[in-house]
Amino acid sequence: MSVTYIEDTLKKVQKASRDLSVVTEDKINQVLIALSNAIVKQKDLILAENQKDLDLMDINNPKYDRLKLTSQRIEDIAQDIKNVANLEYPVGKILQEKELANGLKLSKISVAIGVIGIIYESRPNVTLDVFTLCFKSGNACILKGGKEANFSNKIIISIIHQVLNTHNINPDIVALMPNDREAMKEVLSSDKYIDVIIPRGSQELINYVRKNSTIPVIETGAGIVHTYIDKSADINIASKIIFNAKTRRPSVCNSLDTLLIHQDRLAGLAEIVSLMNKQVEIRADQRSYQALEGKYDSEFLKLAQEEDYGTE
Repeated sequence: MSVTYIEDTLKKVQKASRDLSVVTEDKINQVLIALSNAIVKQKDLILAENQKDLDLMDINNPKYDRLKLTSQRIEDIAQDIKNVANLEYPVGKILQEKELANGLKLSKISVAIGVIGIIYESRPNVTLDVFTLCFKSGNACILKGGKEANFSNKIIISIIHQVLNTHNINPDIVALMPNDREAMKEVLSSDKYIDVIIPRGSQELINYVRKNSTIPVIETGAGIVHTYIDKSADINIASKIIFNAKTRRPSVCNSLDTLLIHQDRLAGLAEIVSLMNKQVEIRADQRSYQALEGKYDSEFLKLAQEEDYGTE
């Protein structure tokens, strides 16, 4: 795609963002409910396009599960959209009021940001998540997804545009940028059209955006997920939490990486991780290893090395 095409698209989104200021809360919620219903109704089409993306990726790639959509996952996304529709409208709220000694009255009122740029990687659900949150808060959005989800993102944007058109709302309030590197550079330098950039993905992506953007950046953070078991914890509940946090969807970025336990509960560590036995490899420090030795399958229990700490 040419630089001219990208700039023209950005201009359209910026112009359309101003139209959102006159869209009522009821209208916004109606559109979100309609979008929720539309993705369920057209889920076979979405799954077919998603399969095209999956066919281009090695099934052993850690990103494969993040990329994959299923009927249930689409149903869950649809419900999340309805949940957002039911949230309180965040725009136009009086956050603070005060009157100065000279009688001047000051008010702090929440307003939309304008145009939000989101740069993300291989998860097509983010396309719907971001649009939903931006639309609910009165913002237009520029989306720059990863090439891995190209077919998935295109069909999702197409459905969003269909719903917007049906409700007489300018579809230019959301645009999907080309997935090449040049488009990334152009977006990051478009401070005339975009008010804030949010990178969502790996630390490498976040660092790149922060270093190359001329637009203010909000970092979502990319860290190691920890859970701490205190000495007052209920062992049965802790075991279920740890099992869910690690095994429900191991590929996602909020899956558990590190378990910390109070030293007074070390004797109960084997019971805490028992539900994961023969499913999850544990790389334990010396004291934890000794607590688990003989109680956790030896094939899945390793003594942690220096490089294991601070690693996903």
